[in-house]
Amino acid sequence: MNNTLTYNGFIGSVQFSTDDDVFFGKIEGINDLITFEGDSVSILKKAFKEAVDDYLELCKDNNLKPHKSYTGSFNVRISPKLHGKAVMYATCSGMNLNQFIQQAIEYS
Repeated sequence: MNNTLTYNGFIGSVQFSTDDDVFFGKIEGINDLITFEGDSVSILKKAFKEAVDDYLELCKDNNLKPHKSYTGSFNVRISPKLHGKAVMYATCSGMNLNQFIQQAIEYS
């Protein structure tokens, strides 16, 4: 099951609160916290699109970049066995581990 929405280049996470009987989420990949909610899927989708549009307008009005900037560096925690397997595969393929991971992400 896909628990995300997409609109205008943005991704919204989706969750459901059984206590409140409401769908809710937030816009992912931005530096700010922008949330949305709805008591049905159609209302949730509409609220997500409105949240994205409002956020883009806010960024435009304040001369801000809407998307989060990334450094290009991140840590991945995996089992030592899988780490070794990845290094072996990369080496046998004539790559270093960073090249192997980058290629895996590019082709996913």
